[in-house]
Amino acid sequence: MFFTDRPDFLRTVLLVDTATCIATGLLMTLGAKLVGELTHIPTGLLMSAGLSLFPTAALIAFVATRRTLWPAGIWLVVLGNFGWVAGSFLLLLGGTIAPNVLGITFVIAQAVAVAVLAELEFIGLRHKLALA
Repeated sequence: MFFTDRPDFLRTVLLVDTATCIATGLLMTLGAKLVGELTHIPTGLLMSAGLSLFPTAALIAFVATRRTLWPAGIWLVVLGNFGWVAGSFLLLLGGTIAPNVLGITFVIAQAVAVAVLAELEFIGLRHKLALA
């Protein structure tokens, strides 16, 4: 694929992942009350999930800013992202929360965004390993 041939592709995707973790973490922590009221997702859940994104962003930034990208670190990011996606859908399907339509849309939209990032990271890693 032509876009994976760019030497900075994987690093760029990791940095975008870092930025989205920070942005979503801020939304879910600082805006937990408002987001909870709009989506019917419990404020405590939003706050906890949002807070978990800050150390995640730090890890991804650490992996992205190494002189040489470390495949094990990238695998950790990819698997963590797919875990977040799975957890998001299990949350909706498990009946532990009762979000409204906007809440369901919020959970699905962020899960899809994370899945896309994970897939791009996986593609970039696979390309990197093929070149090695």
